[in-house]
Amino acid sequence: MIPNVVRGERMSGLMMYLVGPGKTNEHTEPHLIAGDPALLAWHDDAELDREAALGIARHLERPRSVYGVNVNGGHVWHCSLSIAAEEGLLTDEKWQSIANDFIQAMGFDEHEGTKAPCRWVAVRHGVSKKGNDHIHLAVNLVREDGTKASIHNDFRRSQSAARALEVKYGLEQLESVKAERATRGYDPAERESVARRRARAKYERQHTKEGALPASWENLTKAEKAAHVAAELSETQPRHDLALKVRAAAAASESEAEFVRRLRRSGCILRPRFAENRTDVITGYSVAERPHYGESPVWYGGLHLGRDLSLPRLRGNWPDTPGGATEAAAEWNAAMRGRRVVRAGREAQEISPEAWEQQTTQLGELIDRLNAVDVNDRDTWATVARQAAGALAAWSNATEDTPGDLAAASEALSRSAQTFRRTVTPQKAGTTALSGTAMLLASAMHSGQGAVAQAAMIRQLLRVTQAVHSAAVAGQQVRQAKLLAEDTRARLVRVRDAMPKPGHPAGQAPGPSTLTDRREPALEPQAQAMLDRLRAGQGKPAAPGSPVPNTLEPSKERHTTRPDATRGPER
Repeated sequence: MIPNVVRGERMSGLMMYLVGPGKTNEHTEPHLIAGDPALLAWHDDAELDREAALGIARHLERPRSVYGVNVNGGHVWHCSLSIAAEEGLLTDEKWQSIANDFIQAMGFDEHEGTKAPCRWVAVRHGVSKKGNDHIHLAVNLVREDGTKASIHNDFRRSQSAARALEVKYGLEQLESVKAERATRGYDPAERESVARRRARAKYERQHTKEGALPASWENLTKAEKAAHVAAELSETQPRHDLALKVRAAAAASESEAEFVRRLRRSGCILRPRFAENRTDVITGYSVAERPHYGESPVWYGGLHLGRDLSLPRLRGNWPDTPGGATEAAAEWNAAMRGRRVVRAGREAQEISPEAWEQQTTQLGELIDRLNAVDVNDRDTWATVARQAAGALAAWSNATEDTPGDLAAASEALSRSAQTFRRTVTPQKAGTTALSGTAMLLASAMHSGQGAVAQAAMIRQLLRVTQAVHSAAVAGQQVRQAKLLAEDTRARLVRVRDAMPKPGHPAGQAPGPSTLTDRREPALEPQAQAMLDRLRAGQGKPAAPGSPVPNTLEPSKERHTTRPDATRGPER
């Protein structure tokens, strides 16, 4: 179950959206499934219309308007609860129980009689565009007595509440929490913002070349702008391409300075973040694709690209020496000022054919050693996945004009590497052979033994992928194991089959494993406490609430207009 929390000021605007057609007409039969007792006494589960939505909004807004309370950041607390499309549709009754428990877990109820409750409502309007069943909860953060509900750490609390509800109602448990990893998704607003900037720059650039004087972008109709933006939305988004290039450069480099040079060779522009009042101490970085004429660069921080791509994480792959830090600072400064590299390194050297044969042998020896690694050693396997993803990313950058099967396989493997905390270094894990593989694959187009050497390498990488898949199965990472066994392996097999077979072809990797063990995982303390509280009240009948709205009296002190002598210029 995925909670998505946002806040705002307009309850009527939110309710109108929930009962409306949606952004792409995906809303069907909007109706109430839960809410405070007074609200449910006036509205049943019939389909909601505009008049009903405004009436519900007025009911929810009443405490704030009567007491005149302002909440920093907005008093409208909106959260959607969504389940995986594979779980199908839940009944209204089950969603009602989930909504009531979620409100209780978040502390918006009367808290066993110790607080005045918040007014709230839960609306259901069909599945999302991707087929996910979900509901929306709207809460007024001003309680019935005019006090404010606590929203401290509400994002994390909502995640803990969702984990508890998954266990209580037998829903699919969020895999990334069990595996202690997470990947950043692509927000629709981010995609649309980038597409709009690209569409505008491309439109102006195209008509400038034609020498005509057409209507400016501001004078285009809404439909014309939407058509240009839709064309850009279908193309690859820059964050995916940048993550691929950064991961490839990091895996192929043996120092931070080489990492900077490789990124610049791949067409990226860099912007280091310096320590305060220093130019020789770099604490982070931002990267962007080199923009076309008329466009402005879209910058992304390393952590925004992936948890394993922040500068502190990347530095764990390279030796920490004073000379290396000085060399890296010089390259960062040159990159920021658009100057030539200070001193070229391995990235500009020719790779001998013997290096390919030697590296293939070392990679085979590494895979044999991986068979002895405990499948529950999560840190080591995350390091293996990170380096294997980097090798495939380097290969994709060198051989694929547009991101294809190699890029997709790299992205899938990288999900196993984006852990909440740092993992062991390649030196400690004994997996430096994968770094050498990435270095060779980064030069696949202009050195080596051609496609035959690459065909031998792809067979070894298939074996690495199978090993990571086995570790995912052992760790009960069902979705990740399925992705590696079906989609990722199929992509690598397609690449392998398109290459000439070496003299001694490797055997096929085993097929996907099935997993039926659905043991209840250990929850974090906050989620476990919420689950215990929800289970404790499971057998108790719900306290009957009054169907009559409370009589609210405005506070005279809150509406006084007399200047406060203790504040402002009157003090």
